[in-house]
Amino acid sequence: MTGRFNRVFVIVLDSLGIGCAKDAAEYGDEGADTLGHISQSVDEFCIPHLQGLGLANLRGLRQVPPVARPLGYFGELRERSRGKDTMTGHWEMMGLETSKPFITFTENGFPPELVAELEARTGHKVIGNKSAAGTAVIDEYGEEEIATGNMIVYTSADSVMQICGNEETFGLEELYRCCRIARELTMREEWKVGRVIARPYVGKRRGEFVRTKNRHDYVVPPFGRTALDALADAGYDVIGVGKIFDIFAGEGITEKILSKSSVHGMEQTIELAARDFHGLCFVNLVDFDTQWGHRRDPHGYAREIEKFDGKLGILMEALREDDLLVLTADHGNDPTYRGTDHTRENVPFLAYSKGFELGGALPVQDGFAVIGATVCDNFGVGMPEGTIGTSILNLLK
Repeated sequence: MTGRFNRVFVIVLDSLGIGCAKDAAEYGDEGADTLGHISQSVDEFCIPHLQGLGLANLRGLRQVPPVARPLGYFGELRERSRGKDTMTGHWEMMGLETSKPFITFTENGFPPELVAELEARTGHKVIGNKSAAGTAVIDEYGEEEIATGNMIVYTSADSVMQICGNEETFGLEELYRCCRIARELTMREEWKVGRVIARPYVGKRRGEFVRTKNRHDYVVPPFGRTALDALADAGYDVIGVGKIFDIFAGEGITEKILSKSSVHGMEQTIELAARDFHGLCFVNLVDFDTQWGHRRDPHGYAREIEKFDGKLGILMEALREDDLLVLTADHGNDPTYRGTDHTRENVPFLAYSKGFELGGALPVQDGFAVIGATVCDNFGVGMPEGTIGTSILNLLK
């Protein structure tokens, strides 16, 4: 089993869009630009390693000029799938085009029929049932949940049902049990959300509640075989870092590594670069989205990118001559835009290898699936039947 590159690292900077897609108006996102508006919102923006790879050559950044001789290849990807969420973005990277967006319940919460069945099956009365920020909804209802055993359920602008449970009173295993029931119920077409998320927390009173790292996502499995399945079936390592395992319901993943934060995820990836494996390391860095995009904090988002850039420099140094690094995103989440939803944007494609003879601009690619197709092409593995994506391996010289 050989390939031009022995190891491929694909890192998803969750939500780092680079400007509204041509169909952004259909999603109410005309004018969104996550990276551009972050740059416009801060006085300083120091990202030397991303700059060296050509990120500023893609989009004009106020503080970061383009480079004349980029270290890698840079381009942008247009999403083909209908939707702008984590699952459709990641699934498309690995070859699946989603034609029907996952349902959301942002406006009115979950319907009474679903709530009634969830209460009957779990034995807990539902409280909350609205679109809210996670920390705010726990602060609002946490004391009631502790006192009564009721269950906090909420949603967001994403296709999710989130269920909160106090680890000390509700219990972690009871929370997971309720989430499994919720996942079963929300597999029905009229209630089908992409993810049911267990959101455990600790604390005894308002203002003291803190979410723990025992979050667990119960996702809809991919509707078809992906590049990950093809690679794993061919005997290659497919290592999922962060929430990759959850996004793909474990399918096609040969090793799962959970992260406490995006910085931790990069530290884990740097450790993996020192380890011998043969195949794909697929990384999701979620804090850009959850901590800064949804909370509409461009300053925090900028600082998170800077922290990533520092770790990126260490990773680039640790890579071997026959490694390939790809940086991308799964959607946008413009922290200066209205609402708290993801935004329909194009995403970056940055490719780097110490073995490259030169770098430069790539043509805009129609679809995120060039990533999975390129990885499979590198290892001589065919993409599964019914997938999309065309390899651009021949462009990376």
